[in-house]
Amino acid sequence: MKDEDRFAGLGAEALSEAERESVVKLALRVMAEEVADGPVMTGETATARYLQLKAGGREREVFGCLFLTTRNRLICDQELFYGSIDRTTVHPRVILQKALKHNAAALICYHNHPSSVADPSPSDMDLTGRVKDLLDEIDVRLLDHIVVSRTETVSMAARGLI
Repeated sequence: MKDEDRFAGLGAEALSEAERESVVKLALRVMAEEVADGPVMTGETATARYLQLKAGGREREVFGCLFLTTRNRLICDQELFYGSIDRTTVHPRVILQKALKHNAAALICYHNHPSSVADPSPSDMDLTGRVKDLLDEIDVRLLDHIVVSRTETVSMAARGLI
């Protein structure tokens, strides 16, 4: 029996708020293991799905980084900055400090757009360029900046913006 069949008829409306929260936490744990077990890649991968589930439904912006080894394996997923409904103040210096602290060889930045439109804004693209330039100075590769919403993900690397 397929999982979909086993859980047919158990829509979100049949679950209490606590049960829904438990399901999401379990899904995040399973997806984090999937991300940690394999190379982290850019674009529409397990990484993008994980980030969408983690941050896509947030009511306020959150900005974080996936810190990676030389073989693009996950060292740490850390949320670094929290904002309002339409902006977050991000300090590239803090990203640099965390990359050094985790001894990361590469990283993927991510943030959500509560507006449900995951297209990167001009300020998102500017920030990404500044972070990339700073990380280049210490030989840390910026692999991607993934913007997520409730319904979609956008990889800046896949769009040629990095």
